[in-house]
Amino acid sequence: MTSKIGRFASLASLVLLSSSVVIASAQQAQQVAPAPAQQAPSAPAPSVAPVFPKPDPVNFTASSPTKDEVNAFLTASWGYDQNRIWEVEAILKTQVAGYSKVVVFVGDKTGKEKPFRFAFLVLPDNKHIIFGEDIYPFGAHPYADLRAMMQERANGAYRGAASKDFEIVEFADLQCPHCKAAQANMNQLAVDFPNARIVFQHFPLPMHSEAHRAAAFGVCVQKQGGSNAFFAYASAVFDGQDGLYSADGATLTLNSAVIKAGLDPAKIAACAATPATNAEVDTSVQLAHDANINETPTLVVNGRQVPANVPYGTLKQIIEYQEKLDGITK
Repeated sequence: MTSKIGRFASLASLVLLSSSVVIASAQQAQQVAPAPAQQAPSAPAPSVAPVFPKPDPVNFTASSPTKDEVNAFLTASWGYDQNRIWEVEAILKTQVAGYSKVVVFVGDKTGKEKPFRFAFLVLPDNKHIIFGEDIYPFGAHPYADLRAMMQERANGAYRGAASKDFEIVEFADLQCPHCKAAQANMNQLAVDFPNARIVFQHFPLPMHSEAHRAAAFGVCVQKQGGSNAFFAYASAVFDGQDGLYSADGATLTLNSAVIKAGLDPAKIAACAATPATNAEVDTSVQLAHDANINETPTLVVNGRQVPANVPYGTLKQIIEYQEKLDGITK
């Protein structure tokens, strides 16, 4: 399934592109008269950073959150992008007690992007916000709770470090084409972040008829062969993914993948058919739901949700920033 580009806590620059309200920059580009026909065209005027309107104190009527708290939250969320600039324009009481509306003007210091007006609601607990249709964590350390949840409950096959201090959890569906496409990113992450524990967590989606069975086979491959066998199996399933679109094709594809992982297909199939194995898959799905993950492929990087199939340079930039936030040393 295509990942949401509007996932606030993970990829804020793309969130801004999903906003429907665009404000005009306070500093408009100067109009340049056309050059005479006989002359070479003049070079385009250099882009300049936007100048935001000065915040008006009358627009700060709510006692919570404070402007400092909002800025700390935005720094945690957006600080990976050194060109991103913003100004908190308003923190307003709403007609519902305890709910505050925050308005932020956001732009790009190079001037290449038009600035946006970005608004969200802060809930009475001052720990969550509502943006669009979803609820996200709020605060100076918005990813701490989800990080703890992953450390406690993410138990899939892993590669890299044994320690959970720096953990990247991939929620994926073996029948999902976007998850298959994201494996190039995942393999490169394993090279670039050898100090990370990179976990594969099963999240078979209901619209994929053979995804749950593929996940059950994967659970048994991990049990009988360990993490290395699982990743060999998963790679083979992704390679033969077209075979999963019929029951008979799925049987051939999964058995072939088990053989490539060095295990016995009959034993894996018997294990996969048990209620206990299917319950393990369901437990992994429940973890995704509890983490408010609705789509695949999604990464949870020390609690920070990031779409796994964004351009690799952006993905690496975000992960390096999260390392810095968490004091991870290589």
